[in-house]
Amino acid sequence: MKFDLTEERQMLQDSLRRFLGDRYTTARRNEIIDSETGMSAEIWSQLAELGVIGAMFTEDQGGFGGAGFDIAVVFEELGRAGVVEPFLDSALIGGRLLAEAGQGEKVEKVMEGALHLALAHGEPGSRYDLNHVETTARDGVLTGRKAVVMNAETADLMIVSARVSGDVADQDGIALYLVDKGTDGLTIQGYPLLAGGRAAEVTLDHVRGTELFGADKGYQALADVTALATVAQCAEALGAMETATALTKDYLMTRRQFGRPIGTFQALAFRMSDLLIEMEQARSAVINAAGYFDTDQRDLYVSGTKNLMGRAGRLVAEEAIQLHGGIAMTQEYELAHIAKRIVMADHRFGDTDYHLERFIDLSAA
Repeated sequence: MKFDLTEERQMLQDSLRRFLGDRYTTARRNEIIDSETGMSAEIWSQLAELGVIGAMFTEDQGGFGGAGFDIAVVFEELGRAGVVEPFLDSALIGGRLLAEAGQGEKVEKVMEGALHLALAHGEPGSRYDLNHVETTARDGVLTGRKAVVMNAETADLMIVSARVSGDVADQDGIALYLVDKGTDGLTIQGYPLLAGGRAAEVTLDHVRGTELFGADKGYQALADVTALATVAQCAEALGAMETATALTKDYLMTRRQFGRPIGTFQALAFRMSDLLIEMEQARSAVINAAGYFDTDQRDLYVSGTKNLMGRAGRLVAEEAIQLHGGIAMTQEYELAHIAKRIVMADHRFGDTDYHLERFIDLSAA
């Protein structure tokens, strides 16, 4: 069986890799991370012009991709370069929710790079459970708290989940609302994230919102976009792991001890071989998740992939740092940021333990 990219996806990958290779240096990334917004409006606009955001949407939604492999190609390259701009949260998650709701004009602005979005769903007590929603909505007025809302400060529109009916853990009764930036009663407390970018704690005190998905469709919309985002997160982690492995290989063949490169010592060569084996397994898992995304086995493969990526990613990050030594911990060196991204990727959309339990449950069912 062939797993080569189609001609269109290969062109997308090549152009994105060249663009990021020329413009996204370690020094430039550090400047972006230290900025007030935690992102570069220039990079965002240029990647939108390149068609990167459009590749996240299907033709019916106005884009030119949107399938699991299209998403994987884009986010693998974003992960390889360590891009901190919120393409996952603003363009993919927010944009796809708008697209599924039939908000064509807004989706067009998203693809143009002119509209920024944020999904305010997670709450202080929800952990990874999508159905845990304490925020309430009464006649379109929202009250509650949301935690770790990515891109909240930059977002023009916020998509907020709220419970219309049922118990706090019920799947039914969850609706999604659009809330404009600056709406009365909306409080945003932002902070930087360890792996780059910014998030915020959001408080809604009788905030007026516009319904996007009703209580009968809100949970399923969240489940669908979270599955897609999990595949994207796994592909992004794969790209970061490839960079960490390449940096480690180059370092082992450059650093010399006792008159020869340290990579020629058998003990270090064995450890490097283990990393390469983990990389092949990780790539196969991402291909599986992307390939099965539009089938009824989607959730099973997504959970299996997320669990494997968490375990493999932790191994790659730890081994890369140990094989480098002290230089790996300096902010001016590429690996310092990449390792953080790999480790923190495990904590989005469910960690290894969460997805192991979910995989077992889905397999039994």
